[in-house]
Amino acid sequence: MRDDWWIYLFLLPTIVGYGLYTVYPLAASWWYAFLDWPGFADRGTFVGIANFQLLWADDLFWNSFVNSLVFLVIAVPLRVGLALLLAIVLNRRTTPLRGLFRTLLFLPVVTTGAIVGVVFTLILDAGGPVNLALVKSALVDSPVDFLGSSGLSLYSVIGVWVWKWLGITLIYWLAALQTIPGELYEAARMDGAGAWKEFRHVTLPLLLPFLVVITLIDMVGALNVFDLVITLTGGGPAFSSEVVEVYIYRTAFGATVPQLGYASAAAVLFGLLTMVLAVGQAAGIRAARKAMS
Repeated sequence: MRDDWWIYLFLLPTIVGYGLYTVYPLAASWWYAFLDWPGFADRGTFVGIANFQLLWADDLFWNSFVNSLVFLVIAVPLRVGLALLLAIVLNRRTTPLRGLFRTLLFLPVVTTGAIVGVVFTLILDAGGPVNLALVKSALVDSPVDFLGSSGLSLYSVIGVWVWKWLGITLIYWLAALQTIPGELYEAARMDGAGAWKEFRHVTLPLLLPFLVVITLIDMVGALNVFDLVITLTGGGPAFSSEVVEVYIYRTAFGATVPQLGYASAAAVLFGLLTMVLAVGQAAGIRAARKAMS
């Protein structure tokens, strides 16, 4: 380091930016969580764990927490399972135009989430193409309010999220499938195994270590859906699609009297949940590596 100190000058802008916009806000939110701090005051008043006590009794916080868990439980298996099925099909050399389909499925990944949300508000609108197709095909009698119904709004967001991020999980699975030696499939075919037996006895056992890693990565991603929720539904109607991220934003910036300390307490609890998943991800990756070695 003494001889090559000048190299670290190139890292300095990133280090400073990361410190100012990631490390400092993270540390500051822990301190703010112990303050009663309305947004109009210069500084907050220390109240200890009062914010956490209020948060524990806040039905809207637990509503957003449950919505986040529902999102996690439904969206992650859908994304992982559907991506695996598509990867198996697109990994075969006999699949026509597989390169084109891979590209098309990956395109939503590189599209900004806010843009996707705005576009889908038009697509899922009562006069949008989805409802027009449903009505014309006589599948429904009247247009479905996908984003304005309290019973459908969260599931509509889940569908858009899975569509947007399906491509990156598809890439993970394609990379995993290409680690399986082709000789194993040839041996299975010589033994008379069909497509289902190949998948059950060859593909699936060898993909289990990758399944752990991919699932944990997608679980962390499922907790970061702020841009899609805020552009699609804004957390409504009647908080039916409000996840924890949107709850924090609404409490800190969307309320008539911003509650920065209270929102920070919610952010701390949400951060602890994400941290638990991150630790689980690290443990899962370590276990997967041991299983593969």
